Amino acid sequence: MERTDELEMFRTTLRIADLHPDAIALPDDCQVIVGAMRLHYLDWGGSGAPILFLHGGGLTAHTWDCVAVMLRGRYRCVALDQRGHGDSEWSPVVDYRVAAHLGDIEGFIDAMKLDRPILVGQSMGGLNSIAYATRHSDRMRAMVIVDVAPEISASGADRIRDFAATLELDSPEEFLERAVKFNPIRDPAVLRRSLHYNLRETPAGKWMFKHDQRRRTDEAMRSFSDDRARLVSEVSKIKCPTLVVRGALSDILTDEGAEKFARSLPDGRWVRIEKSGHNVQGDNPRALLDAMLKFFRDAGIS
Repeated sequence: MERTDELEMFRTTLRIADLHPDAIALPDDCQVIVGAMRLHYLDWGGSGAPILFLHGGGLTAHTWDCVAVMLRGRYRCVALDQRGHGDSEWSPVVDYRVAAHLGDIEGFIDAMKLDRPILVGQSMGGLNSIAYATRHSDRMRAMVIVDVAPEISASGADRIRDFAATLELDSPEEFLERAVKFNPIRDPAVLRRSLHYNLRETPAGKWMFKHDQRRRTDEAMRSFSDDRARLVSEVSKIKCPTLVVRGALSDILTDEGAEKFARSLPDGRWVRIEKSGHNVQGDNPRALLDAMLKFFRDAGIS
């Protein structure tokens, strides 16, 4: 797809979201080597306090486009394709433990020289942000965790896992049909743009999600559950201001779960975003932005 076509799709997505940035532009596509991994990231520019955006499992850095383009005027915005996702390298040893992601994030922040960053993570990216903060919250300005906590609904997670585990289909249109059924909240044009960045064509002419399906083996899922359980005992170490965001229609995180997680943090609070499910940043980016900016103001972050 030509860059001009990408820009037009982005304009449509922003119009649907009722977002009106000062300038509509696409980010720079960049690569960096962290340890032995080649990681892809989107650099939105900006010269203010750095924000590192981390996507959920099965998604890509582009899930944050609407949020990042609105914040780039006052913050330094960078969105990472985490290992095994988007245009980043797949782990050659199939290591997708939280510890592996944590090492990538530590190395990426160091390589990019992000001074006292704000971490904004959704779902898997939220858990990885929590893990980072348990070690480094003294070097963070703040954290925003979107629709996840160390304790979540297993049935909701299974529903998302089943959708993301789609193997091969004949065309992007077939993926779009499934995506519309899976998430009727989202406008089909917005879903089409998301899929543009999250599908790849196979040598046989079929289409697949870009993420590494090997990360969803039974053993990997058990390891991931164990990692989440360990985080429960470590969240009290997180000293930076933290906003927990829950999508009002989410089947992953309940109001009670969001409130419980926020109360377990030394400096936590939570907010419910209406008209959104698990992927709040895609379903209702405008309301998410309003909540984030209020949180930043309350926390004294410029």
